[in-house]
Amino acid sequence: MTIKLDALINSLEGIETITDSAQVAKLSQDYHNFSPVLVPKLEGKVGDIVVRPANEAEVLKVAAACAKHRIPVTVRGAGTGNYGQCVPLHGGVILDMTRMQGIPWIKPGVARVEAGVKLAALDKKAREIGWEIRMAPSTYRTATIGGFIAGGSGGVGSIQYGLLSDRGNILALRVITVEDEPRAIELRGDDVYKVNHAWGINGIITEVEIPLGPAYPWAEVIVTFDDFMTAAKFGQALGNADGMIKKLISVFASPIPQYFHALQQYIPEGAHAVSLIIAESSLEFLPGLVQQYGGQITYEKPAEEAAKGTHLIEFSWNHTTLHARSVDTTITYLQSMFPSDCSLQVVEQFYHHFGDEVMMHLEFFRLNGAVVTAGLQLVRYTTEERLNEIIRYHEEQGVSIGNPHTYIMEDGGRKVIAPEQLKFKEIVDPYRLMNPGKSKVIQLPIQN
Repeated sequence: MTIKLDALINSLEGIETITDSAQVAKLSQDYHNFSPVLVPKLEGKVGDIVVRPANEAEVLKVAAACAKHRIPVTVRGAGTGNYGQCVPLHGGVILDMTRMQGIPWIKPGVARVEAGVKLAALDKKAREIGWEIRMAPSTYRTATIGGFIAGGSGGVGSIQYGLLSDRGNILALRVITVEDEPRAIELRGDDVYKVNHAWGINGIITEVEIPLGPAYPWAEVIVTFDDFMTAAKFGQALGNADGMIKKLISVFASPIPQYFHALQQYIPEGAHAVSLIIAESSLEFLPGLVQQYGGQITYEKPAEEAAKGTHLIEFSWNHTTLHARSVDTTITYLQSMFPSDCSLQVVEQFYHHFGDEVMMHLEFFRLNGAVVTAGLQLVRYTTEERLNEIIRYHEEQGVSIGNPHTYIMEDGGRKVIAPEQLKFKEIVDPYRLMNPGKSKVIQLPIQN
């Protein structure tokens, strides 16, 4: 590999490269340390060099060099994923896209941006003309749009707009192939799903075109309850209130709120909490719903205040796991989809069955036009065997698990790689150099 790397470096004159071993190791990681199962499996997996292109022309140059010398290439954004998506299993080039932060244009309802643009920066720019991004992970301050589309699925805003995989939430992607003579391919409409959530195995995303939503003044609210299931049913009822505009409905069973140090004064010990981000125009209807379910509003910030300082976004989705692990590093998590059920019967069963071993954290979002309940439960980890027992129990009861304790695509949330993604990979990555080893069905790189 040393001879190949020397040749590669010589062919990339003028493009920023990093060879310092400590920096390369740092940029070979993501947040897979959330999983005690993944940590030993990915230990020592690092790239040989980091390359930071500043524009698409430089990406084309890197792709050509990697194809010529048969060097694996792993694309990364900010590295905020949790499954080892951007951890290189076979060394090679770490292609860091964070320098590509151009915004070609933003128009009412749509934006065209480069892959390295941070979601928070795009949101701020869009709001200047009265629009905003539709959805984002809880890491939106640092996450890039390219990384979100390649490795994410939804998040804050999904209660209103669904998931990235829903038609209309990605308009176009521009991707670079890794061939002897790399090409730029524009994917539009349903063709974008050849690359969406493909973990960078079949094309280097350089530009993204996404729809925007109307920008609302968003208020933040915390509601507490004495009973967990009442809190969950309140969250579901708010989700189903189609006339009320909301961005976030997160439900936390006690003792999870105790991990939120910045919010503890608003959540009594032993209480169950619901965090909300809701349009100010819908706030008038909230107290009646809270009263109906016997809750208590303990925290409320109008939009102007909510825009400053700590955001409730940063206690939701997988930031919940981050806060818990900052207190207790033995905690890990699950990702689950509960069956659609207005009574939340399965949620209640699991809440009582596992107790504090699997602490209930629910997020609500739209799927196929209906409000569904997803769990990002916190798990008190003991052994891999016990974790697998917990996962099996969920699946036996009809709860779908997106396993966050594997770096193999087929073993994660979607269970299979879409045939159109595999076909597209054959076209755009003939030497199988892109993020190799992350799939059961894709063979390892072809060597010279």
